Amino acid sequence: MIPRVRGKLLSAGAVTAAVLATGLTALTGGYAVAAPATGDDDLPPYAVETFDYPNAAKILKEQGITLRKGDGHIVLADCLDPAGKDIQVSTSLRHPGQTVPGRYCFKVTGTGKTGYLALEVPRVYNVMTGDVAVQASLTADKKTESVNVGKNDMKGFDSTDGKPDGYPVLVELRVTG
Repeated sequence: MIPRVRGKLLSAGAVTAAVLATGLTALTGGYAVAAPATGDDDLPPYAVETFDYPNAAKILKEQGITLRKGDGHIVLADCLDPAGKDIQVSTSLRHPGQTVPGRYCFKVTGTGKTGYLALEVPRVYNVMTGDVAVQASLTADKKTESVNVGKNDMKGFDSTDGKPDGYPVLVELRVTG
């Protein structure tokens, strides 16, 4: 009789230990320890943030501009949406995907005090801002120049050859305040 009771107690103790271990894992947030490197291809790859702009290939095809990398605080917006006109870029480029011909608009998200976007908008002749100040970097004749555009301001750029193709390429936007 005693061995039978002892067996049931040991069995109940094992179940209790398993329940406690599971409960403790749930209470501690389920922290996991990385599995040691075994060389197996079964393990998923590590997630690494590259800050690449989402759907960049689709945007290039549909709107004719390249959005490369950013911190997520400057995003392409619809120029017909009044809330999406924090930064407006005018270009001599006409693309069927533009909601307003010759214009690309960007919205600043978050606090509005920081933002970064590497992009490529050809043939830019001005940058206009709303309630944000930006630094715009433009490339022409293989030289890059940064220009500060204050809040509710506009900066214009000249064509290097007097033709629409001679306007600079906008390569970077940074919110400065």
